[in-house]
Amino acid sequence: MTVESTAARSTARRSGTGGKRATQAAKAAGAGKEAAASSTGGQSGARSTANGAGTANGAGAGSDNGATGARGESGARSARGASGAGAANGAAKPRKAAAKAPAKAPAKGGPAKSAAKTASKATAKAPAKGPTKATDPATKPQAKAPAKASAKTSAKAGASAGARGAKRARPAQRTKSAATTAAITGAPADTELVQLLTPEGERVTHPDYDVDLSAEELRGLYRDMVLTRRFDSEATSLQRQGELGLWASLLGQEAAQIGSGRALRADDYVFPTYREHGVAWCRDVDPTMLLGMFRGVNHGGWDPNSNNFHLYTIVIGSQVLHATGYAMGVAKDGADSAVIAYFGDGASSQGDVAEAFTFSAVYNAPVVFFCQNNQWAISEPAERQSRVPIYQRAQGFGFPGVRVDGNDVLACLAVTKAAVERARAGEGPMLIEAFTYRMGAHTTSDDPTRYRSDQERASWEAKDPIQRLRTYLEKEGLADAAYFTSIEEESEAMGKHVREAIRTMPDPDTMAIFENVYADGHALVDEERAQFASYLATFADSDSHEEGR
Repeated sequence: MTVESTAARSTARRSGTGGKRATQAAKAAGAGKEAAASSTGGQSGARSTANGAGTANGAGAGSDNGATGARGESGARSARGASGAGAANGAAKPRKAAAKAPAKAPAKGGPAKSAAKTASKATAKAPAKGPTKATDPATKPQAKAPAKASAKTSAKAGASAGARGAKRARPAQRTKSAATTAAITGAPADTELVQLLTPEGERVTHPDYDVDLSAEELRGLYRDMVLTRRFDSEATSLQRQGELGLWASLLGQEAAQIGSGRALRADDYVFPTYREHGVAWCRDVDPTMLLGMFRGVNHGGWDPNSNNFHLYTIVIGSQVLHATGYAMGVAKDGADSAVIAYFGDGASSQGDVAEAFTFSAVYNAPVVFFCQNNQWAISEPAERQSRVPIYQRAQGFGFPGVRVDGNDVLACLAVTKAAVERARAGEGPMLIEAFTYRMGAHTTSDDPTRYRSDQERASWEAKDPIQRLRTYLEKEGLADAAYFTSIEEESEAMGKHVREAIRTMPDPDTMAIFENVYADGHALVDEERAQFASYLATFADSDSHEEGR
């Protein structure tokens, strides 16, 4: 049995046309074919009458076959049964068909006329539900009607069954629309992406979101992105030189972080992941504090309450729950402030995030969920995280979601500003999906060339967030060459400051990992500490290590 026929029989069973009757009909169809082969030498007069009856019977057989789906054929192939298997079945019983026809002939004007008229009605009715296709012997429908059924009965039943078969077969031929495909793959469509600055640096408007910024404010956004990128680049280089244990780069996501970060007030509270270096910059966190954490000499180094910027969270998705709980407390205190939680597309698959969505909706918490969809959760593409665009998930929890061009700093600023204002007004949570791209590796321990192409990266380089804002500033005459030169000089000064700061930091205490594991100590931990100390002793002393740095 072929895969096609198996699927067709399953369809028939679900639609109520399969089962025992379909099996009996298939047997009858086989008998009809054998009889048709042996009756090719029948009498001419009987053949003419039987051909009319056989054609009508064929319409019924072919159409009924379309209903049961024995060959997976639609109602469009019903008509083919009239000249195919049905005609052969009619020719197989010429004498019986001719003998039955004269019984009603006096009222209808003769057997040939009756049979022909009946057949013509059935043949005309069956194709109305689908176009006739060329006969294909390999897929010719089997005759289904019982061998002793009258031509008239078969014609009427066949025509009706053909209509049913056509209706039932149609859904199987439907294909996904372009919109559905885009929704499943998570590909951005122009109609659902909030954008205020195109990749070519052209200013556009949006009916729901917009910002009116001065030239100074626009230049400030450019400065923020350039300096953040320089800091990130220096940190990556320092990790390669052995100064940091690890680094998670934000390269390509500057607009999403600076735009959203500058939309916040000082009394708003931020819950970051481990990549929000641009948001930390906007909250006036000393960049060298971030380096100390990745060097292993502190656990963050800054006071979260002094900047309303929580410590970096390495555990994926947990900070979203923390933000929701904090926002619930803000609401109970009656404070006029909002909370924002940052997470990535990979974290959207975590149960903590779903629970945060539930609690925030039920308690109408003043929280904004900012998802930076950079397309890759390490090596896992975004389409494996969600069957629909991430922002649409909010609908299932009862609050709005929006997708913004994550490489457009103006759009990110406008959408985030609207979301936090909405939260402060007591209208509850909102999900923002910043559609962007991680230009570098997930972290410095990752090699993205193993799972994505250079062509993909190149296509996103053309949408670079910094370059598009610079193009706009130059086109509109909002910044001159002297300004861009000054930003480059400031960038160089920052790079020097970061390098000097990291080299003056102490080395991490390699034995600290064994402290505070147990309150009263443990024999096994003591043994492991001794083994590790012996291992470290095999290396060069710390003084020579300092000289070689």
